[in-house]
Amino acid sequence: MSFLTPKISMPPLPPVQPLPEAPSTEVSAEEKKRIAAEQAAIERKRKGRKSTILTSPLGVEEEAETEKKTLLGS
Repeated sequence: MSFLTPKISMPPLPPVQPLPEAPSTEVSAEEKKRIAAEQAAIERKRKGRKSTILTSPLGVEEEAETEKKTLLGS
């Protein structure tokens, strides 16, 4: 029963806005120094974590201690 509904006309489209200017890709000297300091700090932290790893990429090379003393017959 679509003949009972009123016909709705489409509103006109709004005008097209011009694109905003792209931000400049130029980085100031201060910004370059700050970025370099952040990268250096990240590298320092990575080196610190690597020194805490006690196994080689091949895994643990020592024999595992499988025998333990018991309370009853030690």
